[in-house]
Amino acid sequence: KEEMLQKKKNAVLVDGVILNGPIMDSKAGEKFVEDACKIIMEEVIQKADDVTEKVCEWRAPETLKMILDLEMRDTGESHQKLLQLCRDVIQYSVKTSHPRFFNQLYAGIDYYSLAARFITEALNPSVYTYEVSPVFLLVEEAVIKKMIEFIGWEEGDGIFNPGGSVSNMYAMNLARYRFCPEIKEKGLSGLPRLVLFTSEECHYSMKKAASFLGIGTENVYFIKTDERGKMIPEELEKQVQRARKEGSAPFLVCATAGTTVLGAFDPLDKIADVCEKHGLWLHVDASWGGSALISRKHCRLLHGIHRADSVAWNPHKMLLAGIQCCALLVKDNSGLLKKCYSAKAAYLFQQDKFYDVSYDTGDKSIQCSRRPDAFKFWLMWKALGTTGLEERVNRALALARYLVEEIKKREGFQLILEPEYANVCFWYIPPSLRKMEDGPEFWQKLHQVAPIIKERMMKKGSMMLGYQPHQGKVNFFRQVVISPQVSREDMDFLLDEIELLAKDL
Repeated sequence: KEEMLQKKKNAVLVDGVILNGPIMDSKAGEKFVEDACKIIMEEVIQKADDVTEKVCEWRAPETLKMILDLEMRDTGESHQKLLQLCRDVIQYSVKTSHPRFFNQLYAGIDYYSLAARFITEALNPSVYTYEVSPVFLLVEEAVIKKMIEFIGWEEGDGIFNPGGSVSNMYAMNLARYRFCPEIKEKGLSGLPRLVLFTSEECHYSMKKAASFLGIGTENVYFIKTDERGKMIPEELEKQVQRARKEGSAPFLVCATAGTTVLGAFDPLDKIADVCEKHGLWLHVDASWGGSALISRKHCRLLHGIHRADSVAWNPHKMLLAGIQCCALLVKDNSGLLKKCYSAKAAYLFQQDKFYDVSYDTGDKSIQCSRRPDAFKFWLMWKALGTTGLEERVNRALALARYLVEEIKKREGFQLILEPEYANVCFWYIPPSLRKMEDGPEFWQKLHQVAPIIKERMMKKGSMMLGYQPHQGKVNFFRQVVISPQVSREDMDFLLDEIELLAKDL
């Protein structure tokens, strides 16, 4: 009480605001963080591999709005109310670390990556200059160097950024800048009609990037794929020649190493031959499949990737580095990234600093504020070693192979194609449809099966599994194996649960 009176007595006021001492109650804040961390430990981390827990506690949007009490008010909530909100958020969120979450191209929990994220969230750094982020800039440099080695380049450059979609956009803009450097100052006016090439199975971010960069989606030429979803190099050659005859200016080919649905790997060596012949930038979107480079057994899937000019690779997928952890890697080591993106902000990238300003790498990013995403990958890599990361890849693909063989044994399950990666695509045909003639009515009915099963598994909370129609095929399931917490028993459960959920269809 005496301390409060003394503060009031010595108060310095500006515009009626007392400026003495901090405004924040540090002790209350520390107590909240401590209690919230206990909840995270008990409700998320300790339950991460518990298959008796639900993958999700499904609620319709309007119901969930009422449960969560989303309204912001003039006065703050109590300590206990805030802790309850934390519990509610955890309870009604999807548990992506659950062994039976198969819905996306990421899953599972890595404890070292998680600890790294706790550290970076607490430190709240921004990675643009060495003076504000010395450790994390050096970590990023070390990680990029190691990733470049796995691609097979002798040297290179790179940057971590928010997502594979952004990596693809970086690469597209970089290829365009190399083709016509004057675009940086003069813009789009006066340029020829630029054309790029990618496969029918490419990620949708290629169209988005073309739209965002002003190239236009009509100038994205989609190359035919074979029955396995791989780009056909001969078709690429035809389309490049067609574009030239039309008077367009081809500048980029984007190949895919691990397509989103089928997990296909384009024939990179043959595509590189076409690019070399026509002087085109080759970008490889290996956001999903890039982690196979870590495996001595499966790196053959990306044979020829060393001939690429740029590569997108997301360690947050197969390697569990935690969202988001995405790198764009570039073969050019002459400073092309910086030349393309630098704005030379004098208030941030001063050239007369007291240290080596080459470590101020933020000027080669399209962002200003940037998260230290390489750190979680680095700490995980330090903990597991390359052999530990390799084991994750090998185990995931072995489990996918096990599931494929089990699908072949079971009546009613029909494989779409033999997978070469961790994507296992299949139909489930309920008993009522098994004797039905193959025709429009059969396919129309089968198209409705997967969405119903998906709804039932979500509301039950037993697992999450993605489905989609694709290239003329009606809805089928796409099961993706990633998490090291997943076991053979989970593969068996997946098939048993589908049969159980669909028994009355």
